[in-house]
Amino acid sequence: MRNYEMIFIVRPDVADDDVQKLITQMEGVVAGAGGKVEKVEKMGRRRLAYRVHKQREGFYILFHVQGTGDTVKEFERRLKVTDTVIKHLTICTDEILQRAEKFKALRAKQEAKRRRSKPAPAPAAPALPVENAQV
Repeated sequence: MRNYEMIFIVRPDVADDDVQKLITQMEGVVAGAGGKVEKVEKMGRRRLAYRVHKQREGFYILFHVQGTGDTVKEFERRLKVTDTVIKHLTICTDEILQRAEKFKALRAKQEAKRRRSKPAPAPAAPALPVENAQV
């Protein structure tokens, strides 16, 4: 089972209860295909960077899913035939998470090395009194 992020954009003229029905339907699709929905984020209505199907705004929904390739295929197939969805994107996040953990460990190792090799600060020299200084 791999981790995926699936985001799709729904037309802005769709009612909130219809959006909720679509979300529950897509959760059922993932469960039916043998996957597991970890998290669903309704990101809200946002302006699009460019027009998509004559729409300037859209309602963004993000799914965090664990599943197989068949789960993703079925999810995307359902999104393609749903008229209210104007755009979708799926990203496999396994490699991204592994790379982030690797860099986090590397940074921690470098920070520990930096702390060990940092010399103790030298004591500051006492300030000498300046008497009758003329400028």
